[in-house]
Amino acid sequence: MDASQKAALVAALGRYKRLQDRNLQRVQEQHEENRKRRRAAILALLRSRRSTAPAAAAGGADWESLLNLDDHAFTRRFRLARHQYDFLLARLQEGGLRSEHSQGAPPIPAPKKLLMFLWFMANRSGLRALSAHFRVSQSSVHRVTHQVLTAMLRLAPDLIPWPDGARKRASAAAFRRVCGIDRVVGVVDGCHVRLQRPSERGGDFLNHRSYYSVLLQGVVDERGRFVDAFAGLPGSARDARLLAESHFYPEWPERMGEYLLLGDAAYAERGFPFVVAPARDDGTLGDAGRRRNARIGRGTGIAARAFGRMKCRWRRLRDLQTTRLDRVAMIALAACCLHNLSLGTFDVCQHYPHDCPRQDDDNL
Repeated sequence: MDASQKAALVAALGRYKRLQDRNLQRVQEQHEENRKRRRAAILALLRSRRSTAPAAAAGGADWESLLNLDDHAFTRRFRLARHQYDFLLARLQEGGLRSEHSQGAPPIPAPKKLLMFLWFMANRSGLRALSAHFRVSQSSVHRVTHQVLTAMLRLAPDLIPWPDGARKRASAAAFRRVCGIDRVVGVVDGCHVRLQRPSERGGDFLNHRSYYSVLLQGVVDERGRFVDAFAGLPGSARDARLLAESHFYPEWPERMGEYLLLGDAAYAERGFPFVVAPARDDGTLGDAGRRRNARIGRGTGIAARAFGRMKCRWRRLRDLQTTRLDRVAMIALAACCLHNLSLGTFDVCQHYPHDCPRQDDDNL
C-alpha cells in the first residue's frame, strides 16, 4: 500500500470515527431526554396522588378517615352535615341496614354503605368510578345502592310527612304573607328526571324538551320542604295528568280538608277544586286578574326553587343512566327524602349563589 492509499484509508477511518461519535452522542442525548420525561411523568403521578389523597382515603380500610373530616369538608363531599348523616345512619340501621359478607370479601359496614350511597346520589359518575373510589367491586356498589334505596323508601313517610293540623295553620299563615292568598298550605309542581330511552314504549318518554324522562311530582310547603312526592309517569305526560294519576288525587278530600294548594297554569285545564291556578291571559284579563296571577306566581316559585336546589345537591337526579323505571322512581323519591333532610345545610347554593333553578336550565 503506497502513501496515498494509506492517507485515504486514514481519512476514511477518521470520518467513520467522527460519524460513530456523533451517533453515540445522539443516542446519549435521546436516552437523557427519555429519562427526563420518565422522571417528569413519575413526579406528576406522585403529585396527582397527593392531591387526590382525601378522595382515595374513601377506599378500603381508609374509608373511616372520611368520618373524621371537619363539618365543612364532610358536607361538601356528602351534601349532609355530620349530625344529619348520623341521624340518617341510625334510622337506617333501625330499619335493618347491616354490615354483610359477600363471597369471602371483607364485610361492608353500614356507615360505609351510607357514605357510598350519598356519594352516588351527590355525583353523576358511573358505578365503575364509585367502585374505584371506595375500592369495592361494581357488583357490590350496585347491591349496596339498592339496599340503601330500599331502606330509604321505608323511611319516606317519616322524611316526607304530610302536615298535621298545626303545621297546616302555620303554612297557611306563611303563604298568606308570601302571596296574600288564604288557606294555602303548599305548592304542587312537577319536574323531569332524565333517563335512557326505555326499550318498551320508549317514545312515550320523550318530553317536549326533546330528551327522555320520567315525571316527578312534588308538593312543597313554604320552606321548600317536600310534604308529598310521586314519580313514574312518562315525560310526555302533562303535570295535570300526573296529579290525576298520582296517589294524592283520590286522597285529596281527606288530606286537604278546607285548605288549598297553589299550582301553575298547567293545572288550570283540569279544574282541580283544591288547586289555585293562574287565569289564562288572552288579552281580556284585567289588572285585578294580573295581580292575582302575580301573587300565585310568587307562591309557585317556591316549588321551582325546591326542585332546582334538589337537583343541584343530589346530581344523580339530573341524568339517570338507566332504563329501569322502578329504579328511576326509587332514586327520585330518595332524592326528595335527602332534600328534606339536608334543608338548612346550604343556606346559599355552592354552585349557583344567585338561586336555583338557573334560567337557562332545561333539566327541570
